[in-house]
Amino acid sequence: MDARLQRRIQRYGWDLAASDYEPLWQKQLAVAQDEMLACAAPQPGERVLDVACGTGLVTLRAAQDVGPQGEVIGTDISAGMIDIAWTRATTQRIGNVRFQRMGAESLDFPDKRFDVVLCGLGLMYVTHPEQALHEMRRVLRPGGRMAIAVWGERGHCGWSPVFPIVDAEVSSDVCPLFFGLGQSDTLARLCADAEFRIREHYRVDTVLHYADGEAACDAAFVGGPVALAWSRFDAPTRQRVRSKYLEAIQPWRDGEAYRIPGEFVIVSAEAAIR
Repeated sequence: MDARLQRRIQRYGWDLAASDYEPLWQKQLAVAQDEMLACAAPQPGERVLDVACGTGLVTLRAAQDVGPQGEVIGTDISAGMIDIAWTRATTQRIGNVRFQRMGAESLDFPDKRFDVVLCGLGLMYVTHPEQALHEMRRVLRPGGRMAIAVWGERGHCGWSPVFPIVDAEVSSDVCPLFFGLGQSDTLARLCADAEFRIREHYRVDTVLHYADGEAACDAAFVGGPVALAWSRFDAPTRQRVRSKYLEAIQPWRDGEAYRIPGEFVIVSAEAAIR
């Protein structure tokens, strides 16, 4: 897919998903975010960049870690996500954080600007992740720390059928590169190619808990990466894809509830000193 078209699809899709993202995904992603922050360990007074920050769930936690003498900037391609992040920061009266709409492949910051760079479950949507990693390395000071979380192997994520189910209804793949970074040591190798020295590389198993089929379908179709396609489906198409998805996740049904397996990949690294 053309890179500019893919970026537009991601931007419009996440604008649509923004208001539903936290209610549907905050608890499900908390394990990966916790692991990533623990690896990066932002310290008081440090400057932190959170790339693909979404609604600021990680950004605001990092702002609390660095304290009033530190600074945290969150960037995201979606204006809808950025607006919600600003609202959360204002409501919580967190003054050492700001947000900017910005793509991960072209970070508008000076070289060596930050002590820590984070990217939690956003790099899978970037058309050229290798370019994004080089940009993260550029804006990180020598010896600075980076931590990234992505989804793992497709076969280890029980909700993954959502992509082929949706792709069958549209003219092009919705997220063609989504599980690529979770394969084997792909993410760690790309980080090393971008002149990071790998500190940790490991996988985390998780379970996505949903009260019922409606909640599982809402998370899959409304609050995530296929939201744009979902918004354009008519009622019969929506019913068809929901039925196919419920059939796909049937093995993890527990009464009315669903316990769907998932996997995250965590990589932490240091900016190699040239």
